[in-house]
Amino acid sequence: MSQARLHFNDESPKVDVLVDMGHPLLNRVVDGFIKVGGVGTLHAAAQESYRFLVLEEANKNSMDNMVNRIGKEAVQWGLAAGVYSGMTYGMREARGGVHDWKNALVGGALTGAALSLTEGNPRHDRVICGAITGGAVAVAAEFLRNLT
Repeated sequence: MSQARLHFNDESPKVDVLVDMGHPLLNRVVDGFIKVGGVGTLHAAAQESYRFLVLEEANKNSMDNMVNRIGKEAVQWGLAAGVYSGMTYGMREARGGVHDWKNALVGGALTGAALSLTEGNPRHDRVICGAITGGAVAVAAEFLRNLT
């Protein structure tokens, strides 16, 4: 079963995509992948469109590069959201419903490591740096989210 709804209000747009995979963890991973992967697609498309306008270059090769970049960014952004969402959900369930900065740290670290592995030549030092950065950004975001 799958449904999609788009709501706009004064605060922010809300996209409800319901894909029932049979388990809440899988539902979260797929939902995050679809939503944020779409944002990654728009991000890459906007940047490539700007590049076309500035360089005034539109040929078969540049179009192929654009399609490849859009696809790669959609997968990277979707991967990041899916891994992060799945890990924080799994950590919360494993810890008896507790949601705090520790869940964000683990989710962010694994997400950063996973994104590092999508590079052309992933080295262990880049994977470790990606994990450290991902964990730090996730914890900072969690602290900022709890300020309000």
